[in-house]
Amino acid sequence: MDKDEFFMQEALKEALKAFEADEVPVGAVLVYQNKIIARAHNQVESLQDATAHAEVLCLQAGAKLIGNWRLLETTLYCTLEPCSMCAGAMILSRVKRVVWGAPDIRQGASGSLFHVLNAPHPIHQIEVETNVLKEHSAALLKQFFGNKRVCKKILKTSLGSNETKSSPALKD
Repeated sequence: MDKDEFFMQEALKEALKAFEADEVPVGAVLVYQNKIIARAHNQVESLQDATAHAEVLCLQAGAKLIGNWRLLETTLYCTLEPCSMCAGAMILSRVKRVVWGAPDIRQGASGSLFHVLNAPHPIHQIEVETNVLKEHSAALLKQFFGNKRVCKKILKTSLGSNETKSSPALKD
């Protein structure tokens, strides 16, 4: 197993924590000198904060640990292609390299939808590695959203049949 796969497996462990907390299963780890210095998973729902993405939380924890917002010589591993907010945070934080798993056709900022990480930047250019353990990341996301659709369908069916029986407005 190569180094990128090893650290991506650690990011997948974080994504599983998000899955278990009913958050979109995205995880991230920040690596400096071949050691994980920060870990995070999505907490948008639990914190009620649209910016509480795994990548942003991981960057914040890493900066706090090393005492500097400049995360030079670090690599951020994330299970999903970063969105434009996270990609911008990576550039501003001066992350050296980002490695991501599954592409995000709806929000991806490394070529799937936007080109934030791939566009030339006048101050800092991030090295990008894509599709590392892509199938693992994609499978976790697919299972999460599949479960959500099933639950929504069950709830809709359950509420629909109860409303029909008890609601005078629906009897007419």
